[in-house]
Amino acid sequence: MELYDLNEIEERVILVGVQEGDGDDTVESVEELAELAKTAGALVVGTVIQKRERIHPGTYVGKGKMEELKMLLTALDATGIICDDELSPVQMNNLQQELDCKVMDRTLLILDIFADHASTSEGKIQVELAQLRYRAVRLVGLRNSLSRLGGGIGTRGPGEKKLEMDRRLIKERISQLKRELEQVKRHRELLREGRKRDRVMTAAIVGYTNAGKSTLLNTLTDAGVLSEDKLFATLDPTTRMLELSKGTKIYLTDTVGFIRKLPHHLIEAFKSTLEEAKYADIILHVVDASNPQMEDQMRVVYDTLQELEVTNKKIVTLFNKQDKLAEEQILHDLNANHVLRISAKTGDGLDRLREVLEKIVTEDQIYLERVIPYKDAGILQQIRKYGHLMEEEYTEGGIAVKARVPKDILGRL
Repeated sequence: MELYDLNEIEERVILVGVQEGDGDDTVESVEELAELAKTAGALVVGTVIQKRERIHPGTYVGKGKMEELKMLLTALDATGIICDDELSPVQMNNLQQELDCKVMDRTLLILDIFADHASTSEGKIQVELAQLRYRAVRLVGLRNSLSRLGGGIGTRGPGEKKLEMDRRLIKERISQLKRELEQVKRHRELLREGRKRDRVMTAAIVGYTNAGKSTLLNTLTDAGVLSEDKLFATLDPTTRMLELSKGTKIYLTDTVGFIRKLPHHLIEAFKSTLEEAKYADIILHVVDASNPQMEDQMRVVYDTLQELEVTNKKIVTLFNKQDKLAEEQILHDLNANHVLRISAKTGDGLDRLREVLEKIVTEDQIYLERVIPYKDAGILQQIRKYGHLMEEEYTEGGIAVKARVPKDILGRL
């Protein structure tokens, strides 16, 4: 089997997008593609956007744009192109043959970034599974295209190194990874069950990639999660306990950032990770208020949550990065139960967030005031574990307590 040298090389790429019909977000999508390319280590040397009624089924762009691309590749000394949509195997093959260069698409780029950022065994399994599923249907075209340059984007990560694998080997590897992922899923379910037994609520931090989710978790809990000004800096979800006032507690879970045109392979492979949002009691939706595409990004987040069947949750929308705004803007989110302005970086607004979380947690609790006989002193331990013991006083008749306890355990007490 021939192995390619996967040393880092600087790739000079031209971005290619197609604006279908009256679609008006293509320019923003291609700008985001440029950010993705930069995160993956490529140098963007040119951009081509074609207006068409629909994407060309055989070559993505039309014949005229193909000729323009050929000239640009030579003039700009580019090594390849990156298309803003996921290419079909036919499109990838045809483009590669026509242009005689490396051809990549948005999905391959995102998968490559995920491969580069995965640090835990769970993250690596999920990335490799997504890569292999993507590769399985594009084996021949990809092999030709990637071997042309022998490295760079699309060649990172465990799923990308065996470029000559045939479909049978890929199928076997996918089955093995699915079994490993099933074990990871069971482990996650056990952790979730444990948190449920503790009667401690969970809040999932969701949002568009680079909205500031990890920074928020770090500021609130000193979690020490990597937070960089990069797309998809965090892949592996981290759960930390946050102590609110008067001893109330809540679990906070950081999740993978969302993005427009999030590849289906990724949603499938990362389902066990993304399901943290599905089983959480509260959704903390972090929004980058300094981003001009804020409204679009919020829509993408809600569409993705819907795809993951995350429904009927208390939503707290946090308009983050207020420290970057020159003036106060009008902010609203009709999907949210609470809307707050914060700066995860400076800590501004986080006291108010704690108050809101406290309010949501205690909404489900009942105020209890009674004298517990000394023979039943073990009840105090139950209150401490599942509720919030506000006061206790030892009297002749027993222990006088004032407490808040979840409705569902009141009967036991």
